[in-house]
Amino acid sequence: MRYFFAFLLLIHGLIHLMGFVKAFKFAEISPLTQPISRSAGAMWMISGILFVLATVMFLSQSDNWWMPALPAVVLSQVLIFTSWQDARFGSVANVIALIGIVIGFGTWSYFNIYKKDVKAGLEQTANLPSVVLSEEDLQGLPEPVQKYLHFTGAVGKPKVNNFKVEFVGQIRKDEQSEWMPFSTEQYNFMAVPTRLFFMKATMKHLPVAGYHRFINGEAFMDIRLFSLFKVQYQTGNEMGIAETVTFFNDMCCMAPATLIGKRIQWLETSGNKVKASFTNNGITVSAWLFFDEQGALINFISEDRYAVSDDNTLKKLPWATPLKDYKLLNGHKIPGYAEAIYTYPEGDLTYGTFKTTGVEYNIIDFKRNQ
Repeated sequence: MRYFFAFLLLIHGLIHLMGFVKAFKFAEISPLTQPISRSAGAMWMISGILFVLATVMFLSQSDNWWMPALPAVVLSQVLIFTSWQDARFGSVANVIALIGIVIGFGTWSYFNIYKKDVKAGLEQTANLPSVVLSEEDLQGLPEPVQKYLHFTGAVGKPKVNNFKVEFVGQIRKDEQSEWMPFSTEQYNFMAVPTRLFFMKATMKHLPVAGYHRFINGEAFMDIRLFSLFKVQYQTGNEMGIAETVTFFNDMCCMAPATLIGKRIQWLETSGNKVKASFTNNGITVSAWLFFDEQGALINFISEDRYAVSDDNTLKKLPWATPLKDYKLLNGHKIPGYAEAIYTYPEGDLTYGTFKTTGVEYNIIDFKRNQ
């Protein structure tokens, strides 16, 4: 569908150049029977160039592709009205292009909500000092956690004030649902616990975008078809608790250097597993962290997270994120693959799989990989 739309934009744009060629008498264009002035020919060329530019931007996955496409469609339709007998069928392509432009504008506008929140978080962490994580900082941590920080290479590197993670994967509602492929990016900030998670997915070949926003214990989840129409929205106290668990999970899995934080209490150690609690803004959640003999974190299990039920209410269920395939990214060893699993009374449901494609720490400016 994506490539069909790009092909339509490109061909439609190139056809506009016929009006320019006829107006300036560069060649005989037999399908165009009506006369075209030079000024109109120049307008045909401008519209065509704008369509081609929009196509290039669309294929490069720029969210701004609709900006040249909109004036291209408007100008094109005005010109079609002036040459209706020869060009009237171009209106069909313009209608299709206009539908795509509306969706493109929705994607751009929705993503900018997330982008604005990210920039606000970056402003709060921009002037924080860079301090190296030392052996002294590890004192008092359970031995498996200290081993984990060494395993990941966190010791001797700057402490983490914020981080960005990118994933690709697939997600589903239940075992009867089809898997939806997705790509995500998220920013986490530590001073005021913040998690900003933006997802682009495909559901039944239709584009879906989702924004999870968690700031200091308050959260919402907003899923939209075409980035325009809300298909699911959750907020409230349970959502704040659930996202606090997710925030703590991000710390453990993607930014182990943050495990020296004072919001964490280490409650119990049994062999290679450790129980910890995380407290912020009156919310306390806990989880068991499981490690292997090499020191890698291989699972995170919490009883405090909520899942969305069929009646659109939130229900507390055991939640696990088994991890594997550690790899080195930006000097840090982090899991390359994870699953998200809810344990229902009837059994486990793996509802998401995640492959890590990028991670950055202590970011100053907003970044996005197209």
